[in-house]
Amino acid sequence: MKLKKILLTVFLFILCTAGIAVVAYWPTVAKKPVEHHRTRVITPVVSSGSGQNSVTEYFFEYDGSYHLKANLDDGDLVISVLDYDFFSTAFEDQVVVYRSTDQENAIFLTYIGFNENTGAYRRLWNAPVAATMPATVSMYTIDILGDRSVSIIVTGMNSLNEHTMTVIRVPAREEQNNNYEIIADIRIDGSITVLETERSLAYRQGIARGQPFFINANGLDNESSNIADRVEIIYSYTPGSRVYERSRLTRIPGAQIEQQRLREVLTGNPRVLEDFIQDLWYHVNPDGTLDRNQYIYFDPSKREIIFYSDNSQQVYRWQSSSSTRIGLYITSQNISVSTLRRLINLDMASPDSIRLKVFEDVRIKISINDSWDGLYRRAGSAAVRTAAGDTTQPFVEAVFDSLTGRISFFSNGEYEFNTGGQLSRGRYIFFQASGSNLLEIRPEPNTPSPFERHLPTAANNGNRFVYHITAQGRPESTGRGGGLPTGTINLSRVRLGVTGFQDLYEGRITLTRVTM
Repeated sequence: MKLKKILLTVFLFILCTAGIAVVAYWPTVAKKPVEHHRTRVITPVVSSGSGQNSVTEYFFEYDGSYHLKANLDDGDLVISVLDYDFFSTAFEDQVVVYRSTDQENAIFLTYIGFNENTGAYRRLWNAPVAATMPATVSMYTIDILGDRSVSIIVTGMNSLNEHTMTVIRVPAREEQNNNYEIIADIRIDGSITVLETERSLAYRQGIARGQPFFINANGLDNESSNIADRVEIIYSYTPGSRVYERSRLTRIPGAQIEQQRLREVLTGNPRVLEDFIQDLWYHVNPDGTLDRNQYIYFDPSKREIIFYSDNSQQVYRWQSSSSTRIGLYITSQNISVSTLRRLINLDMASPDSIRLKVFEDVRIKISINDSWDGLYRRAGSAAVRTAAGDTTQPFVEAVFDSLTGRISFFSNGEYEFNTGGQLSRGRYIFFQASGSNLLEIRPEPNTPSPFERHLPTAANNGNRFVYHITAQGRPESTGRGGGLPTGTINLSRVRLGVTGFQDLYEGRITLTRVTM
């Protein structure tokens, strides 16, 4: 009797252990078809030597080694490589996006599969994609239809500066002799995204199918005379035609903005708009207030984009820009993790605000929860806007001496700094914020700030330095002098914010005005 109880206890223990293992393992297997996968990125970058869009002038940066499982044709240039076990076998197949030099402005995708009979890889089929600019191409996989099949998503821009998305369904294993299916080929002057939604528990456990995801295309309203009016188009999968078709169109009225001023920077040359957006931009909350805890700094001179949110700073290298009708399409790469790329669709909402749609070009198991989409306002316009009736002049004719040299301000907005016979130049502006006088210095690229010995960062490549002006004598009234004191002044370096400025406590710089 005692032996039977022992055997029964052991049997129940084994049964419970097996049950726990099945419960723990089953969801993992079921989730596999919907995991996003991204490996071995090859990033083509447009040469910085040209200010115009180009589909021929680019070079490749290899983010990790890759090995093609089958040879391409002579003249084919690899853009992106993805290894993925599409059919849960022991062998990974390979998808390669490449550009053919034999066909100008044409980009293709080729599928390389493993043949178990011959024990070798071979190219099974080729498919054209809508993108034609190599530097903008992104590729990942997803079960977009919810039927546990795998589809390849290829996004990018074409020669008409339109955003494109090509969705290719990979044939099932028993369909390998059949051809691929292009189930979506969408192009719009705006942004295109897959609207991924949470699927049911039954789908995640492999019991039932899931609903197909929708595709959202958001772009300009070509039927409107207002450059800010937009349209939102929803595409849904139609089983009968086996393709995505337009199911809903919504017109979104935009604000009446200063269109003439915008057209002055929307020239089609990305360099012009890059220079225009060089600044700090704060995120605008849904209620219209500015979020000081989330901002983006565009620095085209350093080719950097800095993302700041919740006390976390991420620096991305600015790889390339392509002009759109109302903005830029920017590709960037994390300076620390080379496989992390961000693709930024930037639209000008007004001369002082931009609208961003940011795509994470990495689909791996780590969680990336930051959301950078939305409206942003230029920090300068928010922080340095003067009060009504203020007559502060931005430029003056004045000369000041300091311990390090003499600085001369000119009425055209330029300055010249002389120290020991060596001259450095740049631009400046006097302005007011929070009722205080401020000075902004922008040295020429690759030249130091006039007061660099007081700063922890001596090297400069297009930085801006903002100083709070305090007087040791009686200030002039606002007018020709711009509120500048006649005698000695102190400069304290500050950081601008939406509510004013913050002292950086880097020591005071004393300037004595010279009477000429």
